[in-house]
Amino acid sequence: MKNASINLVVDNENPRSPPPRKLVSKPKTKANDAMHPRVADEGAFLSAEIKKFAYYADDTTIILNTDVKKGLEFLASQKLLVNCIVTSPPFYGQRDYDVAGQIGLEEHPSQFIEKLVNSFEYCRPILAPNGSLWVNIGDTYWSGKGEHKSGETKQNARRFGIRPQDRKGDGKWCIPKQLLLIPHRLAIAMQDRGWTVRNDNVWLKPNPIPDQVRDRCSISHEYVFHFVKERWYFFDKNAVGRTTETGSVLPPLDTWEVPAVRGVTNGHKARFSEDLVRIPILTTTPPRGVVLDPFAGSGTSLVFARKHGFRCIGIDIKKQFCKLMVDRLLEVAQEEDAADE
Repeated sequence: MKNASINLVVDNENPRSPPPRKLVSKPKTKANDAMHPRVADEGAFLSAEIKKFAYYADDTTIILNTDVKKGLEFLASQKLLVNCIVTSPPFYGQRDYDVAGQIGLEEHPSQFIEKLVNSFEYCRPILAPNGSLWVNIGDTYWSGKGEHKSGETKQNARRFGIRPQDRKGDGKWCIPKQLLLIPHRLAIAMQDRGWTVRNDNVWLKPNPIPDQVRDRCSISHEYVFHFVKERWYFFDKNAVGRTTETGSVLPPLDTWEVPAVRGVTNGHKARFSEDLVRIPILTTTPPRGVVLDPFAGSGTSLVFARKHGFRCIGIDIKKQFCKLMVDRLLEVAQEEDAADE
């Protein structure tokens, strides 16, 4: 280890002051350097190219209405740097957003996982070396029963036509009653591409939608995976940690009990709570850092980031959702202006 510099603090005005106190600066290491990450310049969001391409842009926010590949390639072409990526991509076979190019309705779950991993590879050039990627993902059962025909109200709300998992299947992954293990297949595929898995955090739902089944346990959890590119990365446990009786701070637990958001907002049926993105954003985004959500949907990640003084970028293929994001962010800005008056 390299020698650390030492400064002495002495009270020359008080002869009875205690002996000099040694203040030891932290040695220059990769771990310590990661805690001082580079962030995008303050004017980075205001280029003419960004304003021309974006659905909306100001000095703290960029909203792109395009598919994730084109959006991420554009951000890379602008040499933008983000510090934290937190997202909840469409789950396999769970929603039809009625837009061409959407992800989540692939014929086989392996195709879905491949598309997701490729999407996150497009994130790699713009994610800071000491940045983090957080992915909320849930699992799916294979049905193989064909189109849903029940008149039960709750089931009708969750089903649409013939979903991918309603088809016959391949006799391997895709057989009736099979839990597809989508989250962990995704995590392993990410490992195979060189990402490091730091946690498979578990989101516990105290108010899950009841499963209409009789021969298995009812599902009440999803996963939030934490991926990094490098061994050393920015992580501030003090922002959300658990303070002990001695005053030291322990990191947050890997199980998060957060109520699910119910209802539909402007056509979006799968919003998540701001509490779900609290730990990811506050622990891995430095001051004035940039938070990116490449599957931004209703914009929860962006709203939370903006409320806490960070800059944000959202990408969504559906224009209706981009409008929803802008409306929510403008409300936050108005609240901030009112508080300053």
